[in-house]
Amino acid sequence: MGLFRGGGGKHALTVAMTGVTLGDRLLNIGCTDPSLLGAISVKVGLSGSACAVVPTEADAARVRRGAEGAGVLLELHTGSLDQFPFEDAAFNLIVVDNQEGLLSSARPELRVAMLQQAFRTLAPRGRIIFIERAPRAGLGALFRSPASAPVDVHYQSSGGAVAALQAEGFRAVRPLADRDGMSFFEGVR
Repeated sequence: MGLFRGGGGKHALTVAMTGVTLGDRLLNIGCTDPSLLGAISVKVGLSGSACAVVPTEADAARVRRGAEGAGVLLELHTGSLDQFPFEDAAFNLIVVDNQEGLLSSARPELRVAMLQQAFRTLAPRGRIIFIERAPRAGLGALFRSPASAPVDVHYQSSGGAVAALQAEGFRAVRPLADRDGMSFFEGVR
């Protein structure tokens, strides 16, 4: 436990921001940190389901490590993010891990196609949560680590996650929080 932090574990803030609960049908898109994916996915319990879609085998290996470490049964699909192998309205919660620029550094047409697939597979009144790295201020800015992928200038200048979600039909899109070097955004189908 770090100085000035409450208990609850390394990923308590992120898990709380997703709002994942027992029985949810969860889709994780991307995987920056396997233990984070495991911490989110374990919350659905045996009455829910957890799935993940990642673009590469390296990402798939991280997902497997996270699921194994958390003791989670997880359905994993590796491949292009422009076509999901799931039925319409299959999930009530989608978590997009954009911490390493999975979407923000992608070509605009891939980003649009991925968000269209997310919209298609999200049930009515279902939620989508974006997790991104946030610019740190104050002393945190001095110790920040460099971004691993450059952010597409168009993505940033057109409004980032909020504008991208709104453009694909998500409603009530809003930033939830900027904390501990991460930004959280939410939209509803």
